[in-house]
Amino acid sequence: MDSPFEDQATERLFMLVQMLQRTAMLNMALLPHPEGGHRFDLPEAKEAIDLLGALQSTTKGNLDARATAMLDGIVSELRLQFVGAPERRRRLEEEEEQSETVRQTFASPRDGPKEDL
Repeated sequence: MDSPFEDQATERLFMLVQMLQRTAMLNMALLPHPEGGHRFDLPEAKEAIDLLGALQSTTKGNLDARATAMLDGIVSELRLQFVGAPERRRRLEEEEEQSETVRQTFASPRDGPKEDL
C-alpha cells in the first residue's frame, strides 16, 4: 500500500498528528472511551488542539500541499468540534439521565414515574 505522504518523516509526523487528534476527540466525547462511556475533559482536549496548532505553524512552508491541507483540515475540524463540545456534553448528560430513569423504572416499577390518565 502506498503512503499518501512524500517521505517517511512526514508520515511519522502524521502519526503524531493522529495521536493528538485522537486525544482531543476522546476528551470531547467524539469517540467512546476505551474504558467505556464518554469522557469530557475540555482542558485536555484544548491542549491537544493547541499542540496541533503549534505543529501547524511550525511546519508552515515545510510540508507539501497535500500534507498542509490535511493538517489544516484536522486542526479546523477539531476547533469547530471544540466549540460545540459543551452542547454535546449537555445532550449526553440528558440522555444518560433519561436512560437511568428508564432503568430504575424497570428495576422497580412501583417506584417509577407515574402518569395519571
